[in-house]
Amino acid sequence: MKLKELLKNIKPIAIIGNEDIDITGVHIDSRRISDGHLFIAIKGTQTDGHKFIGKAIDLGAQAVLCEDLPEEKVKGVTYIQVDNTEQNAGKVATVFYGEPSKKVKLVGVTGTNGKTTIATLLYNMFRKFGYKCGLLSTVCNYIEGVAIPADHTTPDPIELNRLLASMVEMGCKYVFMECSSHAIAQQRIGGLEFAGGIFTNLTRDHLDYHKTIENYRDAKKLFFDSLGKNAFAITNLDDKNGMYMVQNTKATVKTYSTRSLADFQAKILECHFEGMLLDIDHKEINVQFIGKFNVSNLLAVYGAATMLGRSADDILVVMSSLKSVSGRLEPIHSAKGVTALVDYAHTPDALENVLKAIHEVIDTKSNANIAKPQIITVCGAGGNRDKGKRPIMAQEAAKNSDKVIITSDNPRDENPQDIINEMLSGLDSNQRKNVLTIIDRKEAIRTACMVAQSGDVILVAGKGHETYQEINGVKHHFDDKEVLREIFSEQ
Repeated sequence: MKLKELLKNIKPIAIIGNEDIDITGVHIDSRRISDGHLFIAIKGTQTDGHKFIGKAIDLGAQAVLCEDLPEEKVKGVTYIQVDNTEQNAGKVATVFYGEPSKKVKLVGVTGTNGKTTIATLLYNMFRKFGYKCGLLSTVCNYIEGVAIPADHTTPDPIELNRLLASMVEMGCKYVFMECSSHAIAQQRIGGLEFAGGIFTNLTRDHLDYHKTIENYRDAKKLFFDSLGKNAFAITNLDDKNGMYMVQNTKATVKTYSTRSLADFQAKILECHFEGMLLDIDHKEINVQFIGKFNVSNLLAVYGAATMLGRSADDILVVMSSLKSVSGRLEPIHSAKGVTALVDYAHTPDALENVLKAIHEVIDTKSNANIAKPQIITVCGAGGNRDKGKRPIMAQEAAKNSDKVIITSDNPRDENPQDIINEMLSGLDSNQRKNVLTIIDRKEAIRTACMVAQSGDVILVAGKGHETYQEINGVKHHFDDKEVLREIFSEQ
């Protein structure tokens, strides 16, 4: 592709060199550059790509997109100066890959919790409808059933457009995508055309990056601000930020709620650990999920499928067959009658929601003649992340559990005991009476299994689908589900 064609959607400050050269690849990682490529130098949070312009040229870069022009220019290399490379990378990438988002129905999901569940359920639903689909999510990326491991919730703009182009090539008609606040703020989705967007909820998370809850909220809002007039925006009316998100969007706004009048409504009629009986828009449906938060997730799925043209009856038939996403309130049963639930809950709000979901089932099944089951929660908090949520996580666990075992999550570069101490700081002396601390996560889970009696529920929270534990920069294999099955098999 000619360089001048590649730059058609951006407004350079200056172009030094020949715009008529052929570009054979685009990268923001200098290590991936080879002959004929365009290197985009981005001032990232960890390092400044401008430091690697020389290396990129040595590897064969024919053009450089940058904010600061190097003092010495290499003959035969074209330099394009812009005011912000981060904002322009996506616009360049989408042109290079043939504007793939215009060739599919791309739906983005943003919010603190529920993104993975909603995006994955929509992907599974539309595949059951008979369409070829793509999925871009925290757990894994999929192109029509073929798994492509995910390193970030949302890939960088180059990788993202490459994946979308592959989806188009494979014949995908729909793509469902998680849009993280980092990705929105860093313009990783810049240049993409969305058919619709979904807002789930907003609670404290990622303040290590955004610094304030207002910055975090406004990063999410940018996604809806950028939607076109032909798109739809579905927002959660039960969240206080729901209408704020869509107040400046050009898209058609629809709402969903479990509590008040909305375009899409639902309520729980019955619940148990195997699922719920729901009323969705005055139609009864059995689903294989538990918890009010999952009712909200299913409503978002229902609303999006409706806006994409499917009938209510078709949607509900398929929805009844859908199963929970890996590591999201995933049940594992022991021979002695203990139910363990593995969940990704790693924010105070998510932990509160899953514990409330467990209480909803236990309270429904409670019998005055039988001792009420106990809830034993195993949880921790990630290292090198927002420290302010640690004591709040412990408070939520203690408030909604009979026993709590605080352990390691992904300590990363921090001392696990320091993280545990910061969690404990949120508890008073009475709460601490029902709390144990065990640094070794496997031993913490084993202890919970030993303490639990028939009918009790163990919640292992924080890691969900993850199959590793990151300690001092090294990822060690660790799977909560594997550990539980191993311990249960020994009992």
